[in-house]
Amino acid sequence: MSLSSHVQELKKKHQHLSAAVEEAQRAPSVSDLHIAEMKKQKLKLKEEIERLSV
Repeated sequence: MSLSSHVQELKKKHQHLSAAVEEAQRAPSVSDLHIAEMKKQKLKLKEEIERLSV
């Protein structure tokens, strides 16, 4: 897997996770702890994308 395709895959995961966070925030049954965990994963993906893109 080339670096650019790896970065593209990370961006797709980040986008999917972003949508999941937005949906979870609208659902009253989702715990704040679960939302916070998803946000942490999203941030880690973003940091990895930025690290690889430099």
